[in-house]
Amino acid sequence: MSLVAGVDSSTQACKVVIRDAATGELVRAGRAAHPDGSEIDPSHWWQALEQALADAGGLDGVAAMSVAGQQHGMVTLDARGQVVRPALLWNDTRSAGAAADLVGELGGPQAWATATGSVPVASFTVTKLRWLAEHEPRSAARVVAVVLPHDWLTWRLLGGADPAAVSTDRGDASGTGYWSAVTGEYRRDLLTLAFGRDLLLPRVAGPAEVVGRTSAGVALGAGTGDNAAAALGLGAAAGDVVVSVGTSGVVCAVSTTPSADPSGAVAGFADATGAFLPLVCTLNAARVLDAVARMLGVDHATLSDLALTAPSGADGLVLVPYLDGERTPDLPAASGAVHGLTHRNSTSAHLARAAVEGVLCGLADGLDAIRRQGVAVRRVLLVGGGARSVAVQQMAPVVLGMPVDVPEPGEYVADGAARQAAWALSGAATPPWPQPPGGIVRIEADVDPAVRQRYSEVSLMVSARED
Repeated sequence: MSLVAGVDSSTQACKVVIRDAATGELVRAGRAAHPDGSEIDPSHWWQALEQALADAGGLDGVAAMSVAGQQHGMVTLDARGQVVRPALLWNDTRSAGAAADLVGELGGPQAWATATGSVPVASFTVTKLRWLAEHEPRSAARVVAVVLPHDWLTWRLLGGADPAAVSTDRGDASGTGYWSAVTGEYRRDLLTLAFGRDLLLPRVAGPAEVVGRTSAGVALGAGTGDNAAAALGLGAAAGDVVVSVGTSGVVCAVSTTPSADPSGAVAGFADATGAFLPLVCTLNAARVLDAVARMLGVDHATLSDLALTAPSGADGLVLVPYLDGERTPDLPAASGAVHGLTHRNSTSAHLARAAVEGVLCGLADGLDAIRRQGVAVRRVLLVGGGARSVAVQQMAPVVLGMPVDVPEPGEYVADGAARQAAWALSGAATPPWPQPPGGIVRIEADVDPAVRQRYSEVSLMVSARED
């Protein structure tokens, strides 16, 4: 029996799954935590990967592996391949001003959407490079290469000697702001616009390519970004929309055609198979539920129970969940807001309900933006840690306006990486594993348009305040 390993190096942790290459059956798994924050020394990712692999029983019997990682993170390397400064992660918003400057310098949002399929915001690597050049010129002067988190880990697994030997894939490259999913080429002019000079960039490998072998002979697939890996792990096809309630909120759809949204709401990303992955990302999702549970002094199960005891719409109480600023809409300096507080709705249950509805309304706005890009939505797959909440599951169809399919909880990013590794190992088509590996529960409910209408009114007031 040949085994393959899939790695999910996320914001919060490193997770490893080891599966049968032919059937997809889970053999063993491991996990290790990452430090919290929006800036991190990449050595922590390497230590966590080693710990997670050990927790999974090592790589004995593993023939191939792939690494999926959090997107956008800026990892800068010097001429010796040493990390120049701690990596700035996707959720670091200090480059918001740089993003606005870059959009203007190229001629506006439409120019960026045409060039790369996306309008850069603070999350994108290209904006972080501009911030580095402007605020840390001494560090910037040492940089010879810029790579992404999954690129760096794959390179380290291969020995990590020459920075010119780093590789990436279409999915992760499409989140940099200087690679076009339409042409499949880097836009080095945009890199130079941001940083002031050209840099070494990872070679973009094919979806099923073996990019090298470890010293123990394990073949390494190209790897990809976390959202592309999750879509692959779920077996998402054209017409499937994945709604993920994790550290961030994500709405993405597999598409056969690229997108270019000048509003900036939809990022025109690529997927891990050669197709496209139009995507909307919010900074605020499951951590909003964490915060409200902490405010109320309850655990997540109790928060869910409380939310389900309040009526739809929480009797007019609205929570706009911009606790960490926001990416979509682009309001990096925003804060959250509670609106419509009355004697009637000033209860723990109403606040719990408003929190869940607020998170889901932000994701529903993303679903509408995906539709505006011409994506025909056949079904919605609800995943992520926050999707384990019964309240989130029950309220999702009410807010999203259609039934949702809830797969059995799993590590779908790591599963997607494992599936890619099996694909690279076989050299043929993607393996016909059961997709997703566990069962799916369909949840239906009556739609309540008043919830989104009320949220829209309040969120527009918050946006106007920030502008």
